[in-house]
Amino acid sequence: MEQQFQLNRHNKQEYPPMHTAEHILNQTMIRMFGCERSKNSHIERKKSKCDYFIHEMPPEAAIRAIENKVNEIINQNLPVIVSFVDKKNILDSVDLSKLPENVSEILRLVSIGEYDICACIGDHVENTSQIGTFKIISSDYDENRLRIRFKLLSEDK
Repeated sequence: MEQQFQLNRHNKQEYPPMHTAEHILNQTMIRMFGCERSKNSHIERKKSKCDYFIHEMPPEAAIRAIENKVNEIINQNLPVIVSFVDKKNILDSVDLSKLPENVSEILRLVSIGEYDICACIGDHVENTSQIGTFKIISSDYDENRLRIRFKLLSEDK
């Protein structure tokens, strides 16, 4: 018999490819710049944006490197796995800072291969091959905040 968990309700229906791409972008920013995951994002089907707090505006070459790394991970056709873990057993490497105070005792973790893992109750693809091509459409920097705007290009375009 499959065990059912009581999780916090989710207030939004995400577009799974874009939401999964956001996870990959977040981990890429952590690895490239040592910053935290985006705490201010707006994820939509047509275009999305994420804010990251870093000390200076990266040069254009670094912005292209972000885009290239996200696409490199997408192109690895990584499985996106959902698991349920008791909050007491969460690894220290899993960022829980965006969770509400009244979060469930059981957390839903989303892993993208070995590249990223985070607590999330949103919708995701089953494999990164379902995302498409990640394209940064613009970026700007103001008061230690780097805003990245991006979209996904489908393979048939």
